[in-house]
Parts: sequence; structure tokens; C-alpha cells
Amino acid sequence: MINKAVLSLTLLLLSAMSVFADERSELAELVDEFLAGASVNDADMHRRFWSEDLVYTSSSGSRYGKEQILAGMSEAPDPEEASAVYSSDQVDIRILADGVAVVTFRLIATADDGAVDYFLNTGVFERSNGQWRASTWQATKVPKK
Repeated sequence: MINKAVLSLTLLLLSAMSVFADERSELAELVDEFLAGASVNDADMHRRFWSEDLVYTSSSGSRYGKEQILAGMSEAPDPEEASAVYSSDQVDIRILADGVAVVTFRLIATADDGAVDYFLNTGVFERSNGQWRASTWQATKVPKK
């Protein structure tokens, strides 16, 4: 006969695993939506994605916050200027605690001319008011071989 405490603990662990799987799916979808929005310079998506107290470290070594990101989007992109389509692979999502997660992935930036650049991205996400938002971000450009 199965001990009730063991059964209860097993059910609790299975429930927690299901919640973490749901949170991973939610975060993966959010990153995909963000990359699609970033590909078309969607300021609303940037407002949604970044937390108010964001610390963003760019691949060039600059550090800034959400305000600076949004300020850089105040002008509509020049349609004549080359743009990139962003996607991801090698996505790893780790739920660290209730309402805290780390997402790592390789960002793929494909230019209009077909040139591809890669960046390794790491984001710390916090759940606030039912929504995940990136509070810390690190982008590192992968050198071309």
C-alpha cells in the first residue's frame, strides 16, 4: 500500500512540473513574439517585453534601460535602410523560483541581403501582475569565423 505522504508529495511534484512546463511555453511564446516585433521595430512590443527597471547590456558593451530603448524608436525606420529579421534557436528556459526565470538563446539576425549574424542572449525575467517581463539582458555577438 502506498504511503499517503508519498502519494501527496508525488502529486505535488507532478503539479509543479506542469506549472513549470506552462511557464516555459509562455516564455518561449513571448520571446518569439518579441523577436517578430523587433523585426519590424514594434515599439508596443518593446514596451510590453521590457520591465521598467531594465538593465540591458548590448553586444557593443553599452548599458542602458527601457527608456533609452524606447527613445531610440521614436523615429519610424527608413524603408530604404537595411533591416533584419530576428529569430532564435538553442532556446533554454529555466524557472528558478516562483516568478523568476532565465532564458538563454542564440539570436539569428538575417539581413535583407541574406547576411546572417548571431548573438548569444541571456535574459532574466520576472513575473509581475501576471506578465513576464525582462529585467536584465545581456547580448553577445558571436564572432564570424
